[in-house]
Amino acid sequence: MTPSKRVEVSVFQRPKKSNYYCGDSYFYTESEDEFVCALADGLGSGEFAKESSQIVIDIIKDNVHATVEQLVKICNKELSGKRGVVIGILKLDYKAEMVSFSSIGNIGVMTITNDQKKKRNIPNGGYLAGYQRPFKVVQQKLEPETNFIMFSDGVTDKDLSQRYLLNQNVKDITRTFELVSDKVRDDDTTLIAIRYNS
Repeated sequence: MTPSKRVEVSVFQRPKKSNYYCGDSYFYTESEDEFVCALADGLGSGEFAKESSQIVIDIIKDNVHATVEQLVKICNKELSGKRGVVIGILKLDYKAEMVSFSSIGNIGVMTITNDQKKKRNIPNGGYLAGYQRPFKVVQQKLEPETNFIMFSDGVTDKDLSQRYLLNQNVKDITRTFELVSDKVRDDDTTLIAIRYNS
């Protein structure tokens, strides 16, 4: 949980079966004006996948006040000559009351409004590996009492259809996910539950 009054966060993460290292890396932070969360998945699995995903997370930590578009471009540039990464970046701008999100590859985000309407954003294709590529940034109004679920490709469509994702308590979401989903994962798995309260 973050110490803020605006956002609560809970994370479930588990490596692919028989791997010590999880190839997914994540980071979130909150200031008076904004909340930023990033989830990166290095291509493949294991230690080298972890190395690439951690590179982009470190870049985002160092450039946390940049726009989502700028962050994707900076990360892409730094990955030249390294193993590729798929990435999702979510930014809540409190002053502008806007949500910005972009994902490249199989990192997803689902928005769940206070009236329990689920909306899943479609990621941009491909991955970051130093090559110029077009991508879009989704922007929408930031509504109070909204949940955001960020997830890597170890989270299945079946997982995403479950009613427990509508829970307002983010710890309950990740705890239930851990209890009902497969203990042995076929892929690195990260599920980040985020609640914006006001």
